[in-house]
Amino acid sequence: MSNFLEQFTKDVRANVPGYIAVTVTEVSSGVCYVSDSADENFDPEIASAYNLEVAKAKYNAIEALGLDSQIQDIIITLNNQIHMIDISENREYFIYLAVDSSKANMGMTRALLKKYKKDIVAELS
Repeated sequence: MSNFLEQFTKDVRANVPGYIAVTVTEVSSGVCYVSDSADENFDPEIASAYNLEVAKAKYNAIEALGLDSQIQDIIITLNNQIHMIDISENREYFIYLAVDSSKANMGMTRALLKKYKKDIVAELS
């Protein structure tokens, strides 16, 4: 598993324009399986822990509203960064990705995350 996740972080770092940081985290426990940051001042594990709470709050809202829906991704746009939380269909894992908003291509980034998400679920499940 660790070789797969190491390769995953290398691929994301190399293929995502404006890459800042990435994690793969288990939803139920909050355990971060892998984290990487191009910025020594950006702690992706702390960001991942807080973003897990964002995802859980959204699931609670969906349930409270009685919606029959699943979260595909959550995108948070800051003035200079974009933070993406991409949750697996089985709700077991999520990819957290931070990118520089001036360099990111959102369409390409979302497409890459969808591909990586399927690979991660297949590898970790």
